Amino acid sequence: MGRRVVGLALALALVPCLPFSAVGQQSKPVQIGLLLYSSASVFAPRLPLYRQALADLGWVEGRNLVIQERSAEQQNDRLPALAADLVRSGVSIILAENASATRAAMQATSTIPIVMMGVGDPVRYGFVKSLAQPGGNVTGASFLAGEVIAKTLELLKEAAPRITRVAFLVNPTNPGAAPILADLPATAQRLGVRVIEVDVVTADDFERAFASIVGEKAEAILVGPEQLVFSQRHRITAFAEKQRLPSAFASVSFMDAGGLMAYSPVGTDIPPRVARFVDKILRGAKPADLPVDQPTRFDFVINAKTAKAIGLTLPPLLLQRADRVIE
Repeated sequence: MGRRVVGLALALALVPCLPFSAVGQQSKPVQIGLLLYSSASVFAPRLPLYRQALADLGWVEGRNLVIQERSAEQQNDRLPALAADLVRSGVSIILAENASATRAAMQATSTIPIVMMGVGDPVRYGFVKSLAQPGGNVTGASFLAGEVIAKTLELLKEAAPRITRVAFLVNPTNPGAAPILADLPATAQRLGVRVIEVDVVTADDFERAFASIVGEKAEAILVGPEQLVFSQRHRITAFAEKQRLPSAFASVSFMDAGGLMAYSPVGTDIPPRVARFVDKILRGAKPADLPVDQPTRFDFVINAKTAKAIGLTLPPLLLQRADRVIE
C-alpha cells in the first residue's frame, strides 16, 4: 500500500503545470472577449501573435480557451453595444484594443476584468487610479503615447531642421487625443515649431484634411498611433510624397506604407505583455493588484528611399541612431 501511495505521489509530481481549468479537466473552456475598434481584417495579422502568446502560457484556443471577437469596424459609436454583448455572453475577461474600447468596456461592466492591449495614458484617461495600483477592474499594457509622440516630433525636427509648421493628423473622438493635444504645444515650442491640428473622424475626412494641410502651408506631417489614421496610412504617405513633405509616425506599423520615419514601443512585445495579464487573472489575481505594464523597448525606423524621393538629406548621426534603415 505504501509503495502504491509513493508511486502515485511521484506520478503527480511529474504532471506538467497546467492552467487550473485544464488540471481539473473542466468541460467548459475559458471565454475571453476581444473588443476591437479596428476592423477585423486590420487586426487579423496580429491575432495569431496573441493566440501564440496565450498558448505559450498554457491557454490554447480550441482546448481550454475560446476567444469571442467583436469589431466596431472603426466606428466608436458601435463599441458600447459590442461591449455589452460580450458581457452578456459570459466572458471571463475582456481584452480592449485601445482607449475607446477600454472606455466602452468599463461602461459595460465594473466586475469583469478588462485588460488594455496598449493604451497611451490610462491614469490620465481615468481608467486606473495609478500605474502601480490600478484599483479597479482594469489593468494591462500602456504605451506612453504622449511621450512617444513628443519624441517622434523631436526626431522629425532633427531629420528636417528647417521645418517650422507641422500638421498633426488626429482623431478628436479618441479618448487619448485630448491629453496629447494639451501637451504637444510645449514640445513644439521648445523645438521652435508650430503644430497645426488637423482633425479626422471618418475615412471620408482625409481629402478635406489634405486640402487643409496644403492651405496651412504645413512643412511636415506628424501622425499618432490612432487606428483610424492607421487604416488610411497609404493615402497619407502618398499625399506626403506628392507634396514632398517629411512624415513621422508614432508607430512603426505605418512604415509598410512608405512613411519617412517612425518611433514606437516594440510591437511584438505587446502580445506577450497582454497574455501575462490574462494568465495571472485566470489563475486568481485581481486586476486591481496588477500594476499597469509600461514599454521598455522602442523601435526607431527611417526610410531612406522616402527621404530621397522627397529630396531630403538625412543627418548621418540620425541615421546611425536608427534601429533600422530602409534602403
